[in-house]
Amino acid sequence: MDFDQASLQRELDELHNEMSAPDFWDNPEQAQKVNKQLKNLQDKLDIFKDLQSRLEDAHVMLELGAEDAELMEELDHALHRLENDADAYRLTTLLKGKYDANNAILSLQAGAGGTEAQDWAQMLYRAYTRWCERRGFSVKLLDLLDGEEAGIKSVSFLVEGSNAYGFLKAEKGVHRLVRISPFDSNARRHTSFASVEVMPEVENDADIQIRPEDLRVDTYRSSGAGGQHVNKTESAIRITHVPTGFVAACQTERSQIQNRETAMKMLYSMLAEQKEQQYRQEMAKVQGEQKKIEWGSQIRSYVFCPYTMVKDHRTGAETSNVDAVMDGDLDMFINAYLREFAE
Repeated sequence: MDFDQASLQRELDELHNEMSAPDFWDNPEQAQKVNKQLKNLQDKLDIFKDLQSRLEDAHVMLELGAEDAELMEELDHALHRLENDADAYRLTTLLKGKYDANNAILSLQAGAGGTEAQDWAQMLYRAYTRWCERRGFSVKLLDLLDGEEAGIKSVSFLVEGSNAYGFLKAEKGVHRLVRISPFDSNARRHTSFASVEVMPEVENDADIQIRPEDLRVDTYRSSGAGGQHVNKTESAIRITHVPTGFVAACQTERSQIQNRETAMKMLYSMLAEQKEQQYRQEMAKVQGEQKKIEWGSQIRSYVFCPYTMVKDHRTGAETSNVDAVMDGDLDMFINAYLREFAE
């Protein structure tokens, strides 16, 4: 396992010293950032120590129970769990990108194909929310545009949790569905597409400058989820960053001011992801074609008919258990991506 405990402890000690300074809380924004960084590092160290302790316990059990079949069976189960947990932990050590520890903002967009594609976008949205539930991550809806007959045309949501962006960046790209359409009276097979954008939540970054004159702000009435509050006032906000063409929209907060703040966070996140993408492309040129990732291309196929299979075209990871994948069992694909493309 690539883990330098001494280096991590030194980093933690430096952060503790920084927090003990009398003027530490004079800058609340910086203080919050340091506090979050310290928590992430402390969590890493605590998990490592727990794994170390469990390994030592296993050694003791082995020495004591060499002749005890029942104890050896218990040891076998303990080692199996330890191996799985150690492998999961090893993956978190691969998350070394600038924003990997951050929350993530996901935006799903139905491709061409009308109702069929919009239903597919909703299926993916459900799969991601289920995956978040499994991880203990929270999901906050930011913007939703319903489909005309079923499904959704687009949705944006915030995923809050440690390393959310580090894991979910594996999902960025075009997802392809092949199935017998439930909306086709002739029961023909259809191919549908949906795109998934993944951005780190970035509230403020000194490297990212947004000039007020580069923004176009539109207001409109909220629609969709929100109860009786929606549709009464033009509280929804859409902000367009003219130089890049990026559009951030939010309609789920209770006031126009809150929606604007959230939309600005989304815009910062989009620009941060653009910088990260440019960095990855430069690194791909340096490292050669073997490490190159085509971020805008089709990354995964989900086949429901004539056979069942989900296959990731970047890593070759695949499974025939489509139902489990659509119920949020995405770790196989995310983990395979991290092992192959970790920086």
